[in-house]
Amino acid sequence: MALRQLAAQSRDPKVPQSKPPPPPGPRDRLEELYTEYARFVAWFASRLLPRQDEVEDVVQEVFVIAAQHLDDLSDPPKIRGWLKTVTLRRAGRLLRWKRVRARFGIGRDARPIEEYVAAPGASQEDRAALQELLRVLEGMPTDVRIAWSLRYMHEETIESVAELAGCSLATAKRRIAAAQRLIREELSDG
Repeated sequence: MALRQLAAQSRDPKVPQSKPPPPPGPRDRLEELYTEYARFVAWFASRLLPRQDEVEDVVQEVFVIAAQHLDDLSDPPKIRGWLKTVTLRRAGRLLRWKRVRARFGIGRDARPIEEYVAAPGASQEDRAALQELLRVLEGMPTDVRIAWSLRYMHEETIESVAELAGCSLATAKRRIAAAQRLIREELSDG
C-alpha cells in the first residue's frame, strides 16, 4: 500500500520531477576552454620552444592566466588571438629567462637538442640541420628569434608578427631581417 501512495505522489504535478542543471560556472568554462584550445596553444608554443616540458609548462601558464580572464573570453573569434598573444608572451619570458640562466651556467640540459625537435622518422641529415638551426636560434636575442619563428615557422604575415610581438611593422621587419642575416652567416660558416 505504501508503494502505491508513493507512486501516486510522484505523478502529482506539484512535486518537481527534476531540477534544471545549474548554469556553467567558471570551472566548467575553463574546462571547456582548455578542451577546445589546449592543443592549439601547445602547437603554437612548440614552434617557439624546442622542449616538450617547456611547451607543457607554457600551456599550463596560459590557462592559469585564462582562468583570471574568463569574462573577457566569450567571443570565439577573439579567443585564438588572445591565446596566441599570451602564449607568445609566456614563451618569450621563458626564453629570456633561459638566456639569463645560461649566461651564469645554470640550467643547462644534458640531453641533445635533436631529441626535442626531430620527427621520429627524420634522417640523420635532417636531424643535423635541425640541431644546427636551433643552435643558431638559441644564440639570437629573444625578440629576434620570436619574430623569425612567427614568420617562418608559423607562417604569419609580417603585419601579424608585428601585432603579436607588440612592435611596429618596421621593427618586425628589422627583427626578421636580423634573424635571417644571423642564420645565413652562422650556417654558411659551418
